[in-house]
Amino acid sequence: MGEISDGIETALQATQTRPIPLSPQARMRALVKAEKGSTKAAAARLGCSQRQVERYLAGQVKRPTPRLAAALEQQLRRVWQPRLRARAIKKASATGIVVETRARFGFTSAAGSTDDPRMRRITEQLPPNTAAQLLAAHQAGAGEQQLAQILAGGLGFSYFRDRGRRADGLDVELSDIDYCELDLL
Repeated sequence: MGEISDGIETALQATQTRPIPLSPQARMRALVKAEKGSTKAAAARLGCSQRQVERYLAGQVKRPTPRLAAALEQQLRRVWQPRLRARAIKKASATGIVVETRARFGFTSAAGSTDDPRMRRITEQLPPNTAAQLLAAHQAGAGEQQLAQILAGGLGFSYFRDRGRRADGLDVELSDIDYCELDLL
């Protein structure tokens, strides 16, 4: 994953109220439950065989490989407490999110003049429509490039164009992201 996806996941996981299960068997059981009982779907998420998932559920295998353990934890965190996650997304889509990032920003104005991209550290609250678009794209599995375009548009509107009060027609480009932290409001 990329910096933006990781930032969104971290913000969404901060809303969870219970820790994920500790044992591999309990984690596998929770993942299969989230997949509505489908061991085949859980295996596809983890990149292993369906039989391997069934072995964990039966308690025949106690210790996963490091790769499988990491995949199991990552995939379980994405589906853990889905109602809390959905509630947090709905609230953030209505109120907006705060983004702190250090990245290379460049822009092109309507007149055709360009500014050379440079590293900037920006902390800004994104408007609710951009927050909703960013979170919906993340939930749909959008790539890092698409998330960067949405984030650049939102930061361009709120930071560079001062929420529509100046610099009309300014297009912002975002690249070379050092870090991206998001806080759901």
